[in-house]
Amino acid sequence: MPNASVLEQKQQQVAALKEKLSAAVTGVVVDYKGTNVADDTALRKELRENGVDYFVVKNTILGRAIEGTDLAEMSSVLEGTTAIALSNDDYTAAARILSKFAESHDNFKVKTGFLDGKVVDSATIDSLAKLPTKEVLLATVCSAFQAPIAAFARAVQAIVDKGEEE
Repeated sequence: MPNASVLEQKQQQVAALKEKLSAAVTGVVVDYKGTNVADDTALRKELRENGVDYFVVKNTILGRAIEGTDLAEMSSVLEGTTAIALSNDDYTAAARILSKFAESHDNFKVKTGFLDGKVVDSATIDSLAKLPTKEVLLATVCSAFQAPIAAFARAVQAIVDKGEEE
């Protein structure tokens, strides 16, 4: 039986992780086994630059944090080495970066994840990874809105030019 201070520390870890999970819009759980320090450092840097919180977590701590929540079905993959990436605002960043990393590292595997509080499988994470970034989507929408306006402006300018010629 662990002493009272160790037990209290673990309860605080579970509570803090539970809070992080509830604040995140998306999360990706990975098996990082066999990742060397240089690759891990580069991965963490890229995730940090994209606003993704990435950390190694004990399976028991994560299991306790998801116990009794909609994420409880993730407990089936909590074995071996486990790290989790959480994003509070970007739905695709964690999936995109970790899936790309997994493609070039044989031992690194995406286990599962969640999206808006619902557990998704690794195939869904891969699909999410293929979506364009938020900035690209916004630029696409803006250009779609801008095209008719630009065409209208050219038509008005053509009418003005034609009126000047006469």
